[in-house]
Amino acid sequence: MNQNKLFNRTRWQLAISYAAVMGLILSLLGLGVYEAIAHAHWVAIDRELESVAGTLHDSLETKLQQPGRLEPIVNELLPNLRVIGVNGLTKQLPSRHILSAINQSYYYIRLFDNSGNLIATAGAYPEELPPTFNSQHWQTISDSKGNIYHQISVSLHTQNQESWGYFQVGRSLQDFNDYLSTVKLILKLGLPTALILVGFSSWWLAGLAMKPIYSSYRQIQQFTADAAHELRTPLAASQATVESGLLMPELDEKEAREILRTVERQNRRLTQLVADLLLLARMDSQAISNRPQLCCLNDLVSDLVEELAALAIASKVALTSEMRVQQQLNVVGEADRLYRLVANLIVNAIQYTPAGGKVTVILDCSHQEAIVQVQDTGIGIAAADLERIFDRFYRVNSDRSRHTGGSGLGLAIAQTIARAHGGSLSARSELGQGATFLLRLPL
Repeated sequence: MNQNKLFNRTRWQLAISYAAVMGLILSLLGLGVYEAIAHAHWVAIDRELESVAGTLHDSLETKLQQPGRLEPIVNELLPNLRVIGVNGLTKQLPSRHILSAINQSYYYIRLFDNSGNLIATAGAYPEELPPTFNSQHWQTISDSKGNIYHQISVSLHTQNQESWGYFQVGRSLQDFNDYLSTVKLILKLGLPTALILVGFSSWWLAGLAMKPIYSSYRQIQQFTADAAHELRTPLAASQATVESGLLMPELDEKEAREILRTVERQNRRLTQLVADLLLLARMDSQAISNRPQLCCLNDLVSDLVEELAALAIASKVALTSEMRVQQQLNVVGEADRLYRLVANLIVNAIQYTPAGGKVTVILDCSHQEAIVQVQDTGIGIAAADLERIFDRFYRVNSDRSRHTGGSGLGLAIAQTIARAHGGSLSARSELGQGATFLLRLPL
């Protein structure tokens, strides 16, 4: 197949198209996965900040007494509390459950008065962060070094419900960005790797998909060549006969009739060949007719043995039938085509059986199947030929087939009819030991 430019080019086009489509799908999927991961972590950060801010807010408001003033007891709630303008740090207290997040290295707290002036900081407060106050509830800001922080602003009140000021709880997004960078790196490395694997898989799958098409293409090529050869032979014979007649200065009645008989014989052969080809074409496009009928194989076999007895006698071959069943075997199908099927098998057996031989047609059944066997004591078929005897225009013995008028379509037609009726046709044979053709049809 790789030697054929048309199929090789088509295979490349299929592989590239498949890889491109899969690459687009994987890219969109990777983008979707990245966005989903980023959104999920962003939502988790917001919920965590909101939870910490809510807990501290409720705890602080119960301890604040005057606006803008920090009570000493606040030191117990906020780790590393640092009041602006006061040197030194407060003492470290044991971590509590509600402050576990604050004790982590990426959380910080800022306290502002009502005027927006920074009063105090706590936690891992970054010194590069601008001290300006922004009253928006959610904010994403950056410091002078480009580090990004996410924070929430909440208003504070005293115990008497007076406005005390504001406090902000924020955290660094460095770990978040590092995680997303890792995800990006995995996607950037994974996508090309996946595309390479998809490319090789596409090439392999395209080859698998093209194999039956290429096989059909070769069969069509062979069929076309064989059909042209079969049609050329009678046409050439007719043309030669006509030309030889035209070259004669005068033709008597006997010579003219001989020429006409030759042309008529070749024309009959052409007509039969075209009819067989049309039959195969129709059967390839449809199985059986829309209104099938019951066909009795007992009557069919008996009628064929009786009708072909004259052909067997002329060939000096004994033709007999053997009914191994007592009941009537009925199959659903077209009687004319089934008649043609079994007739082809019997005629084929008679033609390939030498004088003095025997052809036996056996009717039997097994497991809801009707079985028709055509056995002969003829020349047999070689093992290499058994695989191809059902191919169109294939002949085991070309010279003998042409002498008997065969075109190499009989067994092909028989197998096509069998398959159209849901059955099967097979052959067993050895050289010099005769042959047995086995037809199975569902009852």
